[in-house]
Amino acid sequence: MYNLPVEQMHAPVVGPLHHNQKNLTQALRNHRAGHVEDANLASYSFDEQYNTFQAQGVAHDPEGTGVVRHRDLVAGKGADLFPAAKEAAAGKQAAKRQKTDGEAKQQQPFDPSQVRARRRPQPWAEKEAEVVALTEEQKEYMAQIKAEKAEKAGVVPEPTENTVWHGKAETDYQGRSWIEAPKDAGKRKDAEQCFLPKRHIHTWSGHSKGVNAIRFFPHTGHLLLSAGLDGQIKIWDVGSHRKCMRTYMGHTKGVKDIWFSNDGRRFVSTGYDKKIRYWDTETGQILNTVGEGKMSYCVRLHPEEQHIVMAGTQDKKIQQWDLNTGDMVQSYDYHLAAVNTVTFIDQNRRFVSTSDDKTIRMWEYGIQAQAKYIADPSMHAISYACTSPNDKWWVGQSMDNQIVTYSADRLKPNKKKTFKGHLVAGYACQVAFSWDSRFIMSGDGEGKLFVWDWKTTKIVRSMRCHDQVLIGCEWHPLETSKVATCSWDGLIKYWD
Repeated sequence: MYNLPVEQMHAPVVGPLHHNQKNLTQALRNHRAGHVEDANLASYSFDEQYNTFQAQGVAHDPEGTGVVRHRDLVAGKGADLFPAAKEAAAGKQAAKRQKTDGEAKQQQPFDPSQVRARRRPQPWAEKEAEVVALTEEQKEYMAQIKAEKAEKAGVVPEPTENTVWHGKAETDYQGRSWIEAPKDAGKRKDAEQCFLPKRHIHTWSGHSKGVNAIRFFPHTGHLLLSAGLDGQIKIWDVGSHRKCMRTYMGHTKGVKDIWFSNDGRRFVSTGYDKKIRYWDTETGQILNTVGEGKMSYCVRLHPEEQHIVMAGTQDKKIQQWDLNTGDMVQSYDYHLAAVNTVTFIDQNRRFVSTSDDKTIRMWEYGIQAQAKYIADPSMHAISYACTSPNDKWWVGQSMDNQIVTYSADRLKPNKKKTFKGHLVAGYACQVAFSWDSRFIMSGDGEGKLFVWDWKTTKIVRSMRCHDQVLIGCEWHPLETSKVATCSWDGLIKYWD
């Protein structure tokens, strides 16, 4: 508020002294000549300027405003006073001279006779180098060293073969393929009802790491497809001997999602190696590979146009690929984060997508613009979604430990159908219906299987199934009470 004049600012301190302090002005001194401000200066720079001033009578001003000269400095003597500047100038001249010499050498033609004249030939100069062939043991050792270096660098080699057959014969005595359903598979009756599973009846163990997803063979369920984090896809026999039938090896990293075609003769898979592969179930042949370089979290074949696959990718898009040509037909780009699910509704004319941006969007199939957009501050991200067998409801696994329900036609929320009690925060646990729509089930992060009654939304069965996260569960499409579960402990269990 008030600027003191210089006279008052530099006036001597006056007033009564403190009884423990003899002289107040001594406290303001840090030197016998008065108050001296601190300054940081490198010892080399200080010694250089000090010696230069003592010897030549001139030095750099510490304030950086010029030079300080001695009053007895002889005129014309200040050009050679700063050794650092002198060395810098000498260095520039040497670099310039070297550049000029190099340009001159480039202009002169190279004469090898001058080199031979300057260099005395060595006694082994005229001999040719003898190439020694490696033995078989040395070749194996070098290959092993290269493989270890590649493994340390994180380079995973492409698998040499795509499939391994584990069964006895790929056809039976009548010439039928091994993927054909047995004659005694039976058919489901409309009057039948599903019942709750009670006991564990079988365990499939073949994956060296966790299992991410399982899918029953469409309509019959006599085979079970599993996607492992070890990069392998296996198909198991469910009906008779319950052994692994075939192993599909095409992904170099863990497999994230799998999906059967309507007849089960084809399936698609996506993995953490950023590839979507299209497989022949019977032969294990890779029919096509699309989406390379893009991490896809889910893949779904169009229920009617079986050559079209929809992929929810990490870069906020839903990509539509034609598996016959390998071309991307359409890209749906409105989400603000990674896309987790793609689900077809409304007689396959529309599909619903969910994302980590905590929104639900409905799209017209083949049209890039979104038809409906659902977002609310209380909503959480939905990691898995499916429709009920009667196609009336769409349910999603919400990250706030509950399963939310919407109508499948207009995507209107049904708050009365909210299923709670399990812990799934952070895990994309699969949601599945019984085929009569009476029960809905889901795994959780502690390895438990929860089954709710659809009408009352109450938990009717809770079972401890696995030691780690129960990530996937499927109800058998024909049996009334048989359920398959998979977990990150590498096991697939069958319950009845």
